[in-house]
Order: sequence, then C-alpha cells, then structure tokens
Amino acid sequence: MASVFPVKVRGAYHCRPMHTAVPLVSDARGLRVAIATSRYHSDVTGPMQQGARNAFLEASGREDDLVLVDAPGSFELVAIAQALASRADIDAVVCLGCILTGETTHDRYICEAVANGLAAINAATGKPVAFGVLTCQTHEQAAARAGGSKGNKGEEAMHAALIAARAVQRIHRLPLGRPA
Repeated sequence: MASVFPVKVRGAYHCRPMHTAVPLVSDARGLRVAIATSRYHSDVTGPMQQGARNAFLEASGREDDLVLVDAPGSFELVAIAQALASRADIDAVVCLGCILTGETTHDRYICEAVANGLAAINAATGKPVAFGVLTCQTHEQAAARAGGSKGNKGEEAMHAALIAARAVQRIHRLPLGRPA
C-alpha cells in the first residue's frame, strides 16, 4: 500500500516507502453504528434514516449492530451523539436532521450549535460522528436530498461514518514510527 521512492543510502539507491496509505473503504462488517435521527420534519428524516440503514446493511453490516435513537429535534442530536460516542461498544454515530430557514434567524443558531457540537464530539472522542443534518431553504430542497433527485444524505452520511471508522481502526493499528 505504500508508495516507494528511491533513497540514496551509503552511496547506493534503495527503494523505501514514502508514506503509508489508509484506503477509503465503506465496510460495516464488525462495526456497531448508531443512527440518531431528529423527528422534527420526520417526513424528511425518516427516509434519510432508511437510507442510512440500507447503506449499513448493503455494506455487510448486521441489523443487530445498528442502534437507532430518536431525537425530538436537531438541537438534541448533540447530547444524544455525545452519549452514544461515549460508549465503548459504538464505533461511529450518524446524526440525521433537517433544519429549514424560517422567518427569523433561529435556524442559523441551531445549525451552528449542532455543527459545532458534533465537531466537538468528533474531536473529544476520536470517533466518527457523521453530519447528516440538512440545512435547506425550503421543504422541497430537503425532500430532494432525502431520497429525491439529489440523492439520500442519510445514505451518504452512513458511508462517511463507515469509511471514517475503518480509517480510525487502521490508524490505531499502524506501527509506531516512520516507514522504513
């Protein structure tokens, strides 16, 4: 997996690895993943949850290795994701929600709080927390991203979580030091 580069050692050139590659693999085998789904705008988040679930199963995941948790709204995803990511038996968390622009700036505060909160959980726990929260102007835009013409962002968030979880596993198994 490592690229090689000729290096001059004691007057002779030898091929040595330049770096260690960690491939992007969406493989759910042996992973336990939680999906936290906001029930606000459930007509949008329900299909996103189904897309995430299907992506997990299609990536060779087992139904028993999925943990589904409902949240009242997107703001509450942060606390739920923190509780899930804190568990030793959870490898990744997928957070799904839908925040629509309203008549006031309320949506901006919610979006910023959720994005910052989930990013902080990623950093604090070292576990992938996928951001599958739609931040759309209209309900039509959200529906298009929940299994419509723009795909299913729940499915995309699951693939991101699986790829990141595998990358984290590989990083933890890397030998210490630099490539020889």
